[in-house]
Amino acid sequence: MSESPVLVTDAGAVRRITVNRPDKLNALDAATLDALRAAFEQAAQDPAIRVVVLTGAGPKAFVAGADIAEMADLRATEGRDFSLRGQKLMRTIETLPKPVIAMVNGFALGGGLELAMGCHLRIAADTAKLGQPEINLGLIPGFGGSQRLLRLAGRAATLELCLLGTPITAERALQLGIVNRVVPAAELEAETQKLAEQLAASAPLALRATLDVVNVGGECAIEEGLQYESAQFGLMFATDDMREGTRAFLERRKPAFTGH
Repeated sequence: MSESPVLVTDAGAVRRITVNRPDKLNALDAATLDALRAAFEQAAQDPAIRVVVLTGAGPKAFVAGADIAEMADLRATEGRDFSLRGQKLMRTIETLPKPVIAMVNGFALGGGLELAMGCHLRIAADTAKLGQPEINLGLIPGFGGSQRLLRLAGRAATLELCLLGTPITAERALQLGIVNRVVPAAELEAETQKLAEQLAASAPLALRATLDVVNVGGECAIEEGLQYESAQFGLMFATDDMREGTRAFLERRKPAFTGH
């Protein structure tokens, strides 16, 4: 029996999901896309999990792209279906009601960068390389890269990465707003865990509402977004966590949030 393409491990309220194809630089084939989607859906349903960290196995790659060997012989309709399969995974991650951190430990190219951009936060090793090199294969991004990159980095950067296909450094990705933080490779694990634990200690319902209002606001007119924000803000006043958070502030102690 072959080894699973996705590994899942827990450390307290933090779940790590690891793409486990290091011999293929963690390339995304159909089976891996499906296994990842199942893993994220399970994390969403597990009440003990508050934060998810996504990374790749091995020292070289986060995810080096989609599996070219699997794609090479696809016909037009099959290529479209493969694209939709990948996009469904990215939307599953993007709309997850719990924060997802991409721990970019190496190459994040093509489908790998698209996977990272589907996450809510991205922390990268200073040795990582990121890019959309599909043009070099006679292709375009298919897992949402053109759309999320446009929203994160703007039109000029999107066209540069997608038209030239040249990978950029983690530091350049930070300048463009594609990643949130860049840290020395030796500190990536510790810094990611620190960030995950900070999020895990926060109020789960407020985290969920924050993700929700940002997702909604990014796709609608500002007046509609403001109204939605006010509605979600009001709902927080019905939670035990809001009472605990305000009491803890007034009593000068750390809050203990329960997700209620």
